[in-house]
Amino acid sequence: MPLKKSDSSKKPKKPKSKKPRKPVPAGSRDNLYRGLASVLVIAIAALVAWQMKPSLGLDLRGGTQITLEAQSTDRVKADAAATDRAVEVLRGRVDALGVSEPTLARTGENRIIIELPDVQDPAKAAEVIGQTATLEFREVLAPAAEGQKAGEGEVILPDESGQNLLLGGVAFDGNGISDAESAIPQDSLGERVVNVKFNKEGRDPWKGLVSSACANQAGSNRIAIVLDGEIISSPSIVSEMCSSGGGNSTSITGNFTQAEADDLAVLIKGGALPVPVEIIDQRTVGPTLGAAAIDASIQASIIGLALTGLFIIFIYRLTGVMATIALCVYSLLSYSILVALGATLTLPGLAGFVLAIGLAIDANVLVYERAREEYHENPEGGLLSALTTGFSKAWSAIIDSNVTTIIAALLLFWLASGPVKGFGVTLTIGVLASMFSALVVARWLTEWLVKRGWVRHHPQSSGIAGISSVRRWLNDHGPYLVRRAGMWVTVSLGIAVFAIAGIVVQGLNLGVEFAGGRQIEYSTSKIITPDQAREAVADAG
Repeated sequence: MPLKKSDSSKKPKKPKSKKPRKPVPAGSRDNLYRGLASVLVIAIAALVAWQMKPSLGLDLRGGTQITLEAQSTDRVKADAAATDRAVEVLRGRVDALGVSEPTLARTGENRIIIELPDVQDPAKAAEVIGQTATLEFREVLAPAAEGQKAGEGEVILPDESGQNLLLGGVAFDGNGISDAESAIPQDSLGERVVNVKFNKEGRDPWKGLVSSACANQAGSNRIAIVLDGEIISSPSIVSEMCSSGGGNSTSITGNFTQAEADDLAVLIKGGALPVPVEIIDQRTVGPTLGAAAIDASIQASIIGLALTGLFIIFIYRLTGVMATIALCVYSLLSYSILVALGATLTLPGLAGFVLAIGLAIDANVLVYERAREEYHENPEGGLLSALTTGFSKAWSAIIDSNVTTIIAALLLFWLASGPVKGFGVTLTIGVLASMFSALVVARWLTEWLVKRGWVRHHPQSSGIAGISSVRRWLNDHGPYLVRRAGMWVTVSLGIAVFAIAGIVVQGLNLGVEFAGGRQIEYSTSKIITPDQAREAVADAG
């Protein structure tokens, strides 16, 4: 049987092997995450900015400002602590009356500034705030005869119908009330009542007042609730309450409409001021000045962004373009955070926003200069390596400078009052937004840029390769401050001593809000523009 010749020349086929995938570098993966985070944050910020409107302060929106001064009494001194408690009580009252976005703050030792946006009538504003004295509970001793004099601690006041009543001493004040609300009892046909609850401080005095009123037929078993020297309610004690001894709560009945019951509940709940206050100033701020301030601030922001962007592009070329884009992201992010938090935007707040534009670009300057030094020392490492090192080594300096700014801004927010708080808020938000735009958005964009082939083959276009002409001129010509450190320290100390001596000799020129005094306001017979007002004041010297 013939054998089949084998073909020994054919080699067995080797199975095809798949090329192993190259692992993704950790730096590329990190930059991908930065990109995703940046896109997500930008999208959310754009949505918030598009859908929500900012809350404008009194100086931008117009409205009424009322200044109250706390008055000392025989029982309590009108110090900062008592005034702060009064602020909290007034805030609850104003909020309960539905005033849109009011601002209440203590200024000085015993003054309170209340700002009511969109309220253009000071008299109406005082009415909206309501009464500002202490709330008192007194027993109705008897109807007052004509010409009758009140005894020690007693007062004679007209009730709701105009009848004069002789009232006993103060049984307790509004500090003994924990809550008051209008309601409709279950067994009532639409008649509204005001339910009042007493706290630990008011329960025993209330029971004593009920017991005394129940035994007083001359006063028709009535009690009087007095606010700012006026009787706001003088109900009779029902027999069931006399039997129970008063309890921890009560209901005030009467022919109340819903609005009357709601107002009475607000006044009872919010009437407990630890010290009486007096209105010493009322003024109206027109929205015209606010509109002009908004326009000027927008122009300043646009000019600041444009000039900063042109400067950074001129110095750092393509990486400067990326920094400018990140700067625009900062603006969007700052604005959207302010709107989302419901922060009130004031004129000093706009100043803080514009100031933070310069702070936002500082971080990029630190990073790019550090990257230039790295590339100058090791050009073979490439742009990406120099840029990564720049971000890594400039990180601590950026954090230190921004943290100190945030601390100062937070101190302004906690310790200052009025519009200065707005400056602290916007500055804090601006610094945080600038750190995100510089360290996340700008890094994502610049690392993406230096990976492009054209930029790698033309490193000078990136702005990182080489030292700028300005930096080269400074290196060659100075000034060499360190070489003459002693001289410059002496000059600095001399300037500091001169400045301190000027303060000691001349003193500080304090404004009326610090030193007190008078402000003179003029009204015009016709509406004038801010420029016309400034011209008139300038002509008057």
